Amino acid sequence: MKDTVVKIHDLVKRYGELVALDHLDLEIPEGEVFGLLGPNGSGKTTTINCLLSLLTFDKGEIEIFGKKMTPTSYDIKKNIGVIMQNVAVFDELTVYENIDYFCGLYINDKAQRKQYIEEAVKFVGLEEFLKFRPKKLSGGLLRRLNIACGIAHKPKLIILDEPTVAVDPQSRNRILEGIEELNRAGSTVIYTSHYMEEVEQICTRIAIMDKGHKIAEGTKDELKRMIRNTETVTIEIIGLEEGMKSKIAELPHVYQTEYDGTKLTVCCSGGKHNLIRILGVLQENGLSFGRVYSELPTLNDVFLEITGKALRDKGE
Repeated sequence: MKDTVVKIHDLVKRYGELVALDHLDLEIPEGEVFGLLGPNGSGKTTTINCLLSLLTFDKGEIEIFGKKMTPTSYDIKKNIGVIMQNVAVFDELTVYENIDYFCGLYINDKAQRKQYIEEAVKFVGLEEFLKFRPKKLSGGLLRRLNIACGIAHKPKLIILDEPTVAVDPQSRNRILEGIEELNRAGSTVIYTSHYMEEVEQICTRIAIMDKGHKIAEGTKDELKRMIRNTETVTIEIIGLEEGMKSKIAELPHVYQTEYDGTKLTVCCSGGKHNLIRILGVLQENGLSFGRVYSELPTLNDVFLEITGKALRDKGE
């Protein structure tokens, strides 16, 4: 059985009348890439700030590596790497000097630090930019520098908050591959993102938060089994009469149909031959149609059904 790296129990954080975290429980085992999802205002950032002892909280307990986390838990903090959404580097220092500074907060031995810096530089692909200052870097390269500063000391727990916002596709792929590589090397990762496809790609388990609560948790497949939708069929068709739409709506496993004049969308719950049945009705009635799509539910579908809002909504 894997050790628990992060344990949050009955966590409550209030801002006056606003309850930002409402009796939150969360456990993250060693070796996970744990996705933390929620609309803006759901409590993700507050959770991370409490986890790092950057915020006091009203009730609850937080343990990291089996020890109680406090503002002075430096023995714990030295094993945590944090990469927040807002890039935090020194403009007056070069790429190399920035990584050296942040690594030096944890690693005193100069020879070891030099080795760690070289490995971090290679890891994020900044070998050609060591003498550059941050203002001369593109957005993607700046994100890579931010990550190098956060992981150079080889932390056991890495927290990444929106690390790929506003970066080019090449840098995004490199960052995601890097996170998977860090995880394979033994780091436990907490990952927040607005990009559902990233979470689907790299996270082994996911918690969905809303209004300070954890409202769902599991692997992506477990989460998908929690919702009604199991298949969405989309058919390009012109002139579909209401009676024909009603026939399709009455098919087994169909629970919702929408038609906008050119496109029929059919949502199904369960069943293995939904597409065949739907096309069969159209063909039996001599109706011609264009392109046909059959899509399984995505993590975004799960999120929308469970929270009732898109990930980028402001929330409450």
